[in-house]
Amino acid sequence: MTDTAPAFTGARLLDETVTALSDRAPAILAAAADQLRGIRLGLHFNDGSHATLTARHSRLVVDRDRCPDPDVEVAFDNRAMNLLFDLQRAPVDQVLSDSLDVRGSRDDTLAVWRAFTLLSQRAAGLRSMQELWGAYREQAPQLWGSATPAAREPAADPVDWTALDFLARRSPEDAPAPPALIGDTTVTAPRMLWDGRTSTSWSLEDTVRDADLMETMRRCRARTNEEIEWLLPDREPRAELYDLMRSYPARQGKGLRPTLTIAACAAFGGRPDDAVRAAAALELFHNGFLVHDDIADESTHRRGLPTMHEEHGLGLAVNVGDGLNLLAVDAVLSNLETLGLVRTLGLIHEAVHMCRESIEGQAMELGWIRHEVVPETDDAYFTMSTKKTGWYTCISPCRIGAVCAGVTDPAVLGRFDEAFRLIGIAFQIQDDILNLVGEEALYGKEPLGDLLEGKRTVMLIHLFRTAYAHERPRLFDVLRQRRTDKTQQHAEELLAAMRRHGSIEYATDLADRLAAEGIARFEEDLRIIPENEGKAVLRQIAHYVTSRPL
Repeated sequence: MTDTAPAFTGARLLDETVTALSDRAPAILAAAADQLRGIRLGLHFNDGSHATLTARHSRLVVDRDRCPDPDVEVAFDNRAMNLLFDLQRAPVDQVLSDSLDVRGSRDDTLAVWRAFTLLSQRAAGLRSMQELWGAYREQAPQLWGSATPAAREPAADPVDWTALDFLARRSPEDAPAPPALIGDTTVTAPRMLWDGRTSTSWSLEDTVRDADLMETMRRCRARTNEEIEWLLPDREPRAELYDLMRSYPARQGKGLRPTLTIAACAAFGGRPDDAVRAAAALELFHNGFLVHDDIADESTHRRGLPTMHEEHGLGLAVNVGDGLNLLAVDAVLSNLETLGLVRTLGLIHEAVHMCRESIEGQAMELGWIRHEVVPETDDAYFTMSTKKTGWYTCISPCRIGAVCAGVTDPAVLGRFDEAFRLIGIAFQIQDDILNLVGEEALYGKEPLGDLLEGKRTVMLIHLFRTAYAHERPRLFDVLRQRRTDKTQQHAEELLAAMRRHGSIEYATDLADRLAAEGIARFEEDLRIIPENEGKAVLRQIAHYVTSRPL
């Protein structure tokens, strides 16, 4: 359901707030969802709009419709919307006569209050939230007068919305960006409540920090891309080698690996800039793997564009993948003059281990396809996925970033392994789901490409485990066909069977469970890292897989 009017409604503001936080600070949503779990919240706004807010695993889900049977019902007028962002007052002073109406059981109402307190205290410090709520305020500035009970009538002239204007003065938009890669992308949160001049004391301060994940990833990705461009030789043969080596890195990904590497370095007290060369090496390894993987999988598209071998032929594509891997090795070795011998040896060890795991995982998957085998258990997929993508996507970037900060103790480096193993598996399952049900523009690969390639995903394993005996021969006939012989109709047939047997829902629930286990391990195993900006970014990435739209 989408509003056609350009003006914000209260329901639209709530929806866009949750959507923005799912990208920028998913840990905040996870904390609020934990409070709201099991409660159906019906919201009514003074502009006539309605919304239903529920928690699904670690996500908040907004439905811009009236809730037919809510556990808690809240009606806001404009003054209450002002207070919702500012949170200037203790709860007893927030509930103004004829302004905020709340109905529900005591326990559920208090849980809703805690969820909104978390959202307000922690999200209000992010620039993106200030801009979003500022746009809502500016469409009718005359509404936002004093929040005291005495001020019943709207103010004649525009006045301050206390917290928004306070934050805008503290962090103006035209202020120059700080030179640090991660600096200024985090806020200390929850913030103390204020009246614009002084903080109040009724809310306890916590030590947790939050990061604007989207902004952090943008900065880390951009800085890493600059380093890759500097590393790539400017010499012949350009057209047949070096220009092609620039091709895949230039197809902008999420920036997950560079961000993990740089954030892990910062988390252990290292200079973020010390991890940039290692982050660039990881991206070169990654893109070299992608070129070769696309050949092995007979893929036609990568990040919305034709794959290297489709566009330039197998020979050039193989050579470009080789060149990217060679350049990655050179980039790792070039840390010797800046990070010294011990840390560079540590980076070499981590890079070799990462490559070995990836090659073994690729061999497992290709072996299943070659021998027409579908594993019977999810554990086989977990092992293959962790080896093929988990190490170089999640685990190794963290370990390599820590090495850049001077950490060489295997026991300390190993604290990343289980948390990011679980998070990496969940992330890969979600990628596999997006290949089936996601938008091509967002996913960047051909629709249903995994089914055309015969990938042994969790959904396929579940399908063959649960399909009826009379269905299996036909499913195997479709699956075993060569990639060049499969049609979109064959892929649609497999997808329809997955929908009938609940395979996609099964995989979605499994990914949510694994992500939750990974986050719990993150908080437990990484207690050794103090709360700082680097750890804040790592935490947001850990929560990112729980909030991705599926």
